[in-house]
Amino acid sequence: MSRIGRMPISVPNGVEVKINPENEVIVKGPKGTLTKKLHKDMIIKQDNGTIVIERPSEVKEHRSLHGLTRTLLANMVTGVTDGYQKTLEINGVGYRAQKQGNKIVLNLGYSHPVEFEDTADYKLEVPNPNTIVVSGIDKQIVGEIAAKIREKRLPEPYKGKGIKYADEVIRRKEGKTGAKK
Repeated sequence: MSRIGRMPISVPNGVEVKINPENEVIVKGPKGTLTKKLHKDMIIKQDNGTIVIERPSEVKEHRSLHGLTRTLLANMVTGVTDGYQKTLEINGVGYRAQKQGNKIVLNLGYSHPVEFEDTADYKLEVPNPNTIVVSGIDKQIVGEIAAKIREKRLPEPYKGKGIKYADEVIRRKEGKTGAKK
C-alpha cells in the first residue's frame, strides 16, 4: 500500500470539492477554483470533510498512480486555501527587475530587456530590485513560470551571477590558478 496514497486529505472549512464522473475534480476555495481531470481508474471517495483515494488493483500502474493522484488532489486543496509562491533572487552587477504595470522587466546583461506579464493564473511581484516573487493557486504553473524566469540567466558557478531560487545553493568552483612550476 502506498504510504502517501493511503493518507486521507482533510478538506478545510470554506473549501468545496466536487467529483464528477470520469474523475474530473473541481475544488473551490477562498483564493479561486481549480479543475483537474485525474486518472479514470482511481477511486476517489469523499465523506465528512475528508477525501480518500483508493486503487482498484495491485497492478504496477495503479500502484504508481495512487500516490500521484492523492498528491495532486492535496495540492489543489492547498492551492485554493493558502496558495503557492516561489521566490527568485537576482545576483550580478547591473542585473535587476522592476514592475511596470502588470508586467516585470528584467535587465540581465543582454542588449534588450526581458519581459514577463501577469495572467489570471499567477502574479509577479518585485519587492526589491533583486527579488522576484511568483505566486498563484496552481503549484504546477507557479513552478513552471519560476523556472522560465530562472532560465533567462542561469546562475554560473564561478561568481554566482544569474537568477536562482531563494533556497537554492550554488556550488562554487575555483577559477584558473595560472601556470604552476
